[in-house]
Amino acid sequence: MHSQFSVAWGISRGRFVDTISDLSDEQMRWRSQPGALTIGEAALHVAGVETMFISQLLDLQLTPEQTRIKLCAVDGAVNSNPFPFKLEEITTKLALEALEMSKAMTEPVITHPTEEVLRKEIISALGPIITGEGALGRLSFHAGYHQGQAYLQRNAPGFPK
Repeated sequence: MHSQFSVAWGISRGRFVDTISDLSDEQMRWRSQPGALTIGEAALHVAGVETMFISQLLDLQLTPEQTRIKLCAVDGAVNSNPFPFKLEEITTKLALEALEMSKAMTEPVITHPTEEVLRKEIISALGPIITGEGALGRLSFHAGYHQGQAYLQRNAPGFPK
């Protein structure tokens, strides 16, 4: 049995991955306007938010690589700190690997959340304290939000072909 969150998460996340999987590294790094995330940065941000939420919900110790991905949840996306990866580091391979790592962490929890997870309080990417239920609700649409942005960027004037 799937949770109320997992079906929406699976669909929106799958569409996001489908939208970015065929992009070149140059396309992943293209910035539509100053201050906007590139598609690659958005992918790392999606993986970062999943990592941030699930690691708090399960009290996980993260590897240095996972910690760097987790920083993408906020740094350079929500606050004015620099993005944790330099533009030249961002590749399609890196983005897809980060999304695969965070999917492996998130899928079991969002599919079968325990009552303890649903009630647990964590810090959201935007700063407020939320419950696990609120976190899973946010994750269920988060990738879809960025999939829409990626679609618009792919169709924007000047996007590399």
